[in-house]
This record gives sequence, structure tokens and C-alpha cells, in this order.
Amino acid sequence: MKNAVIITYGCQMNVNESAKIKSILQNMGYNVIEDVSEADAVFLNTCTVREGAATQIYGKLGELMAVKEERGTIIGITGCFAQEQGEELAKKFPVIDIVMGNQNIGKIPTAIEKIESGDFKHVIYTGDEDDLPPRLDAEFDSKKTASIPITYGCNNFCTYCIVPYVRGRERSVPMPQILDEVKVFVEKGYKEIMLLGQNVNSYGNDLETGENFAVLLEEICKIDGEFLVRFVSPHPKDFGDDVIDVIARNEKVARCLHLPLQSGSSRILKLMNRKYTKEQYIELAEKIKSKIPGVALTADIIVGFPHETEEDFLDTLDVVDKIGFETSFMFMYSPRKGTAAAKMDGQLDQEVKKERLQRLIDLQNRKSKEASDSYKGKVERVLVEGPSRKNEEVLTGRTSTNKVVLFAGDKELEGTFVNVKINECKTWSLYGEIVD
Repeated sequence: MKNAVIITYGCQMNVNESAKIKSILQNMGYNVIEDVSEADAVFLNTCTVREGAATQIYGKLGELMAVKEERGTIIGITGCFAQEQGEELAKKFPVIDIVMGNQNIGKIPTAIEKIESGDFKHVIYTGDEDDLPPRLDAEFDSKKTASIPITYGCNNFCTYCIVPYVRGRERSVPMPQILDEVKVFVEKGYKEIMLLGQNVNSYGNDLETGENFAVLLEEICKIDGEFLVRFVSPHPKDFGDDVIDVIARNEKVARCLHLPLQSGSSRILKLMNRKYTKEQYIELAEKIKSKIPGVALTADIIVGFPHETEEDFLDTLDVVDKIGFETSFMFMYSPRKGTAAAKMDGQLDQEVKKERLQRLIDLQNRKSKEASDSYKGKVERVLVEGPSRKNEEVLTGRTSTNKVVLFAGDKELEGTFVNVKINECKTWSLYGEIVD
């Protein structure tokens, strides 16, 4: 039996697509392993959101040259970076056999066959970016969480983001397909269903059926079974009252909502083409918190966008302080070739960006500790993920608000929901004991 390795970079959408690639390769008779030195085929499923991703990919390709020389290993590149670079990748790195865009992973068997025939030096598939990818079976490494793409592409064109250029325009998956997949995964025993999309709450805007994200969530919650629904990533401008109301009345929807901020300055938000103001964002966050008691909000934040002044940055700190995000994903702005922001003047010095990022991290850490402390003495419903990596005698799991909880218990509880009383709170994790 031949061996294959899949190396995944980037977002949850890539994790989902890697699971599908795994199924494709297994159906071809490959044994999917982790040791590159034993691989007959290696697929890098790539990201291109940040500039640093290219450095990682190029470094890995350098490592793979020796493996290819020794074993004749087939090397394939899929994902956003492959979609963006196309045949230029094969020109830069002749070691690559297959370059394949986001919509084309269903053609992997054909591509491998062509390379194995010896008639093709490279196989390039980067077309059809505006089509829906094929719905392929997937088995996920976690037996607790399954992910389902509900939209592909993006229409927002935030000035810092390359995604619309590599994943195409927004396309919604027909609702019956999504509901069928949810039912299949629930029947298989998955306890957490993750809905994916570049902008999940714009779901249905391109459909003529009148279906939207609120309707989809409602219909998923009607499916029998004990499971949680999570979703990433929504856009604040599309987070309507109908979505909030559906979440508020359905306990199956997790109480952790990711609400990308990017900046707290209305001026910078306009430069980013985010289509909301500081005041509108705060109003939305407060509405969500009032209608969904106990909800945890998280955010993405970019520091050091072109033209960002100290006053603009203080606006960001002000929003973080006011909202009290459970956690945030915080980044220094880096120009991404091909985006509008990369061409802007007013690029900030790296040291300024580093200093502001550290101040933001310090504030967020304080807010995260405050959020953690609020759990003390409470009883939380926890999805058991399995033994802790650091101590196999201790179980780890996550609350509906996505907070990590550690507690004593039998390994047989993995994949079930238990009630845990929280006795100790640290910034990033909680400690407790199982109660009835």
C-alpha cells in the first residue's frame, strides 16, 4: 500500500478540505500517515491570508526535495496559495507535480494518474473558482467535531484581504444538502457541528429560495440529537436581529460568537472597507449580550493598519475594554500583495506596530482573566474531548462558550456532555469537578 501525507495550513475551511483530501486518497488505496520520509505522495493544503504563509510553504518544499529525490514522491499543492500562484508555483519549484485550486480537489485522482503515466511533468487545475466544490465525504480526526462549509468565497473586498481574489464570489450551498450532512454527522456520533464560510451570515444572499442564515440555523436546531452548533466567521454588518433571536431561543447554538472587529476606529474601518462604525459595532455587541445572557464574544483585531494614529489605536483599546472579549486573535498588519491596502501610503513602522500589539495583548489578557473569573462556582455543561495532553489522568473539554475545562473523570466519557462545577479559574482554562 502506498503512503500519503497531508500538511494543512490556515483556517477551518482548509481543515475541512484536508479531511476530504484524506478520504479521496484513502479511496485510491493510500494509507494516510504523518511521516513525510515514508510518503509516496505529499499534499500541502495552503493558506495565503498572511504573507508569512508563503515562507512556511517554501521552506516545506525545500525539505520535500530530498524526499522526492529518494522516493520519487508526488508533491501536490492545494488551497488558496495554489489558487493565487497557479502555474507560477511549478515554475518556481519544479519539484511540484500538482498545483490545484480550492474548487478542484475532486480531480486529485486524475492529477495523480497523469503524473504517474509519465506523460505530464506538471498538472495544473486552478479554474472553476466560481463553482461550488464537489460535496465529498469526510472523516475528521476529532470524533467530536465535524465541519460543514455552507458558503464559499466572499463579496466584501476588505482592503487588507486577498480571500475574494482566490476563493471567488460568494456562493451558498443549497440548504437541503447542508441539513442532510448535519443529519449524517449527528448519526455518526459527532457532538459538535461547525458551519464554515468566509462570511457565514451572508448565507442565502445568492439563492432565489428566500433562505438565509437565520432560517438555516433554525432548521439545523430542529434535527434530533444531542449536539452543539458553532459557526465561523460572521461579518458584523450582516448580523441581523433574526440571527440573534434564533440563537437566543435555541440552546443547540453555542454561546460563543466570533465577531471580527479588525479596528475600533471608525476612520480606519472605513479605510478597511468594513461597512460599519465603532458605534455600530458596540451597539451590536451590546444587543447580542443583552439578548443572549452568558454569551462569550471573541474578535479578530488588526494593529497598525496604514494611517492608523495613536488616537485610532486608542479607539481599538476602548472597544476591547468596553466589550470585554473572552479572547481575541490579534495581528500586526502586514501588506498582502494584490490587495488595495498594500498600495496605500501611510504604512506604519514595524516597531510602532509591535509596541501597539503588545499593549493590546496586555489589555486583552486582563479582560480574558476577568471573563474567566466570572465562571467560578458555576456549573457548566462541558463536551468532553478526552485526556489532557499534559496529564492523561485529567480530562479536558469545552463549554458552550468554548472555554477549556480540566477535571477528573473516566476516559469513557470522551465525546459526551457532562456537568462540571468550576472551582478554579485561570486566564485560558478552568478547573472543576463533575457533578450530577
